[in-house]
Amino acid sequence: MGEKLDQTLAVLNGLVGDYLERGGNGLRTTMGCHYRGLPVTLDRAGVARAYPEATGRVALFVHGVMCTETIWRFPDGSDYGQKLQAELGITPVYVRYNSGLPIADNGAALAACLQQLVDAYPVPIEELILIGYSMGGLLVRSACHVASLQGLSWLGHVRRALYVGTPHLGAPAERLGRVVARVLRAIPDPYTRLVGEISDLRSAGIKDLGDADLRHEDRAAVSGRLSLRDPRHPVPLLPAIRHALVAGTLADPNLAAFFGDSIVPVTSATAYVNSAETSPLDPGDVKVLPGRTHLDLPHDAEVYDFIRKFCEGKP
Repeated sequence: MGEKLDQTLAVLNGLVGDYLERGGNGLRTTMGCHYRGLPVTLDRAGVARAYPEATGRVALFVHGVMCTETIWRFPDGSDYGQKLQAELGITPVYVRYNSGLPIADNGAALAACLQQLVDAYPVPIEELILIGYSMGGLLVRSACHVASLQGLSWLGHVRRALYVGTPHLGAPAERLGRVVARVLRAIPDPYTRLVGEISDLRSAGIKDLGDADLRHEDRAAVSGRLSLRDPRHPVPLLPAIRHALVAGTLADPNLAAFFGDSIVPVTSATAYVNSAETSPLDPGDVKVLPGRTHLDLPHDAEVYDFIRKFCEGKP
């Protein structure tokens, strides 16, 4: 398929991907690795064919909501993965998924996908680096949580994880949308209620962004909660992994204080700095970039420089 069609399907899946999945619709996207826009068959022959120059160091890139792996691309056609391959010899692997599904479901699917990849990889893996953008960072965390519970072997290869514009404490805009929809549905006017019901047709994946819900039990708790405050999260960053956080802010300091990168507040993108829930992050592993919107972060030269530095040498 062409990139424009792929992007259209990515938006459709982000908006109503859970509905497409329930109906078995052929337009739904399935979790998997992609190479040059095509799905990779995760057996030994398929992986060897997709990555003929595979190295022992692998970087997995997980895109955000309503987009594909092309979100990592610079205007010149290169992307973070290609640059890491050329400069550090790291093999880039790109994941594509249905961002309208619950984060918990996508996290479990990503965990299974990674196990297939590791089992079929043509050379011994020395290190698996996880890099997630926006919702993709939450999928990384969810997959690591699943792997730790199930004892999946791929987790033992992970030494570093990097989160780019990830709403670790959720996205206030989605929580506000939840409140507005409930208020509209409560008004005794059929047209107002209809607007509320339509606005509440957002996919499960988008709704999960409100509180960054990584598990199904977290999602169940949301149904009875009506709050604009950041929630407490029961799934900490795994202490055995070195973590790095990237956040953007709007150029106007007054707007940046409230809106962060226009979608994710800085407090949410850097939520685990000095947190008691995990070992403190090294100050050098946290980057806040003024003048970068949320959509700038996955293809920004300074963000790439930070990623490259983070991936250099031993963790």
